[in-house]
Amino acid sequence: MGLLHLLINVEVGLLWVLLVAGMDLKVQESLLLKSLGLRIKPSPRSPAPVPPLLWKMFHKRTLLSARDKKHKDACWVEEFGVPGNIIRVFPDQGGFIHREEPQSWLCLQKRLYFNFSALEETEELTMAQLQIKFGQNSYHVPGSEPPFELSLYRASQIALRGMSTHSYSRKLLVEQSFMHLHKSFLFNLTEVAKDWRNAGKNLGLILEIAAPRADGLCSSLDSFVDTSLLVISLSPKQCKGTRTKRSSHYVPVGLSNICKPRRLYISFSDIGWENWIIAPQGYMANYCLGECPFPLTEELNSTNHAILQTMVHSLDPEGTPQPCCVPVRLSPISILYYDNDDNVVLRHYEDMVVDECGCR
Repeated sequence: MGLLHLLINVEVGLLWVLLVAGMDLKVQESLLLKSLGLRIKPSPRSPAPVPPLLWKMFHKRTLLSARDKKHKDACWVEEFGVPGNIIRVFPDQGGFIHREEPQSWLCLQKRLYFNFSALEETEELTMAQLQIKFGQNSYHVPGSEPPFELSLYRASQIALRGMSTHSYSRKLLVEQSFMHLHKSFLFNLTEVAKDWRNAGKNLGLILEIAAPRADGLCSSLDSFVDTSLLVISLSPKQCKGTRTKRSSHYVPVGLSNICKPRRLYISFSDIGWENWIIAPQGYMANYCLGECPFPLTEELNSTNHAILQTMVHSLDPEGTPQPCCVPVRLSPISILYYDNDDNVVLRHYEDMVVDECGCR
């Protein structure tokens, strides 16, 4: 019976260890996801295609990172000349407005709405750009004035069911005439988007396209594609400024147990994140390992405190530990992923790759 009880206790103990380890992993994953601005691990239901602009920006940053980490600024969006380390594309969630008494010159009337709930309170919105895209068909009436007129309004009151669309309270933001439908229109809505973050202010936009001087052109708006909002924001807690690179020196290859970076590749599929991280599939994270022996040299990126500590350790090994081998220079990476609302996000994360190690 004693042996049986021992075996049972051992099995229960192992199950408890595995349970605690599993709980610890869940807690660690939750903390990491929170630092990435996510409530829970995303599970994309109907993932949208990645906008070509975000693919282009991601590949550009990946190439820059591989070539020159020293000059890479993860908190500046060079393409638009604004601060930022988070780039999102919000799809339009509004619907078409159908008039009870349609006007022949009004081709299209649509409410545009972009859900900003994914933005954290601490994020600073630095740019918002609306894109209106049409199909590839082109229309032009030779010798006439531009046949189409685009009007964009900011809605300041939602129309109730049964209320005429004339009852919308709205403010004109943009008015533009154009000849062709095959082009895309870009409008800077940064100040409007900043105000949308205030409670009760995000009531969306109203888009109208009319053809008052050309009969029969409204049918061409079947080529209407979609609208989206590119939003750039800055997460200050992830932008700690440029790190000063310490002078590094050659470390003899023979000293294999000395403090230095070791290779570590992290695969997102191994940790169960492959269904929501679009790119990269993994990255070389590295880690620090090795001894900090006496006497410490400049090659080990040591602080004055570490030098004194190792001197004391050499005199009193039992009472004072050796300095630890830790990262002293890290660099960011860019990740393209779906967030908890299925938005496509390009985000730059600090302190993801160990570049140099030192004794501390």
